[in-house]
Amino acid sequence: MERSPILLRQIVTSMFISADNSLITLAERYKLLQFIRCLLVSFFLLFLRVLPSFFPSLNSAHFSKSSKLYHFAPALKSTGSAATLSDGRGADSGIARALSQLLSIVHEIPVSSRKYDVVRSLAEKIIDDNNEEGFDSLREVNRTVLSVAFDRTLALLEELLTELERDKVEDVTGEFRLNRVLKAVRSLGDRFGKGREEVNSNWASGEKLAAELLWLAQKLTACGNMDEAVVRWAAASNLAWLSLFAEPRLQCSLVKLSAFLIKQAKEMGEDEADDEIKKALLRKTKMNLLMSWLPLLCCASNGTDVPVLSTSERVELEKVLEDIIGVLDHEEEQEKVLSLWLHHFTYCPSSDWPNLHKSYTKWCNASRKHLVLQ
Repeated sequence: MERSPILLRQIVTSMFISADNSLITLAERYKLLQFIRCLLVSFFLLFLRVLPSFFPSLNSAHFSKSSKLYHFAPALKSTGSAATLSDGRGADSGIARALSQLLSIVHEIPVSSRKYDVVRSLAEKIIDDNNEEGFDSLREVNRTVLSVAFDRTLALLEELLTELERDKVEDVTGEFRLNRVLKAVRSLGDRFGKGREEVNSNWASGEKLAAELLWLAQKLTACGNMDEAVVRWAAASNLAWLSLFAEPRLQCSLVKLSAFLIKQAKEMGEDEADDEIKKALLRKTKMNLLMSWLPLLCCASNGTDVPVLSTSERVELEKVLEDIIGVLDHEEEQEKVLSLWLHHFTYCPSSDWPNLHKSYTKWCNASRKHLVLQ
């Protein structure tokens, strides 16, 4: 029952993306359809904002705590610009507070500031030194503080994209029509305890947030905790949908991040060969990752002037995608992923990647044989 609301949101999101793609071309030519599309987008954003209020299991934090597969670290309790671990070793250590404070400052300082590189380098040195010391308590500090920073940055990026999409809608429909709806959305979110961090457009650009997410994911991987970033990225279906409407340069950053985490996902679960429950949860995570981010890979891989990924990187990622699809459940999961890929691959005229023709042909042959055997 706990997974039902998550499945509901994924199904509705997938259906809406498919319907919206059909309207995009016509909306560019007809003002009335453009107006209707923007209204649908605004109401869909309202739906996604309100739904978690009635189903707490949709919250990423709840998902991470309830998962039987991943033993995520306890959340940091924010105290000003620093933070402390809620329990576990190093719970009240100065090094944990120092690293948390540095990551918070990295987030707040604009990239154009000469102090940005100084603070980020200092944070990297603490992370690397903690790893090199070889003590579990120091690795736990890295893992927990980085995980919280990744969650915070992910939430702010989704908030920013929601605001950017709202601004696009207001440009077409007029402020007076949507202001009431958007105010109601924010009011409902506050009433049900979701909270909301204000995004300062002077320093928190989408590209900066996406670049920091990639950096945090790389650091988590270096600490041996890639699973946490992959699980959170796989669950970010709302952000994935919003990314389809983002500016091209921001999409490029998100493609790079998605490519990195998809590669990491391939390595997940190699030591869980004898645990069927964990294998099933891993397979579900990998499927969610592809269902959420394959559309963006299809439509945003070319970049503004050059391809986002090099030729060798594209070939490598195609092979990784094929391998991940190969471990999914044949009858249902592979069909859903490949059907989604085929839709976006064929309806994105500016891109011919990723080409999963081999996986699609293999699935068709296997499905044909399965029918004959029945």
